[in-house]
Amino acid sequence: MTGEHCAMPAARARLTAAGLLGALALAALAGCAGVAPAPIADRPIHLDARCEQRDINDFREQARLAVTDGTVRALSWQLWVGNRGTCRFELADFRQVQSRPHVELLARDGSACKLMIWQDGRRVTLGHAGCERRCSPGIAEDAWPVMFDPRTGSCAQVQ
Repeated sequence: MTGEHCAMPAARARLTAAGLLGALALAALAGCAGVAPAPIADRPIHLDARCEQRDINDFREQARLAVTDGTVRALSWQLWVGNRGTCRFELADFRQVQSRPHVELLARDGSACKLMIWQDGRRVTLGHAGCERRCSPGIAEDAWPVMFDPRTGSCAQVQ
């Protein structure tokens, strides 16, 4: 893949649930640099972060995530898909089932909703899959992951 195919547009790239799982499994973003995707590092994630941002199309997010040694201590995430609706995730509604090489949380209500947290060289990403019931109708596929800068604890810059 060449660089021009991997450039992020001004309105952030949106990943579908299937694409999110593929990105997690293959670390596909690494392929944009012309390098074979690297596996997710098998090291515990440490992060204490908040991200609040809005893009020019009014897609926005408010997220709080704290992870210590791969254990999620705090999670509150709401995102808006323009004026079409929202998705909301709270730690109390999930149970952690995995801590390495990525963190995985499953919904306590028995639905297929799964939250995944993984770290690459520049950012920690929180994504969701199968979470339609936690979103306004018809928007789950357009609800992107949130990315944190582990050095600053704020939103990661996607460029």
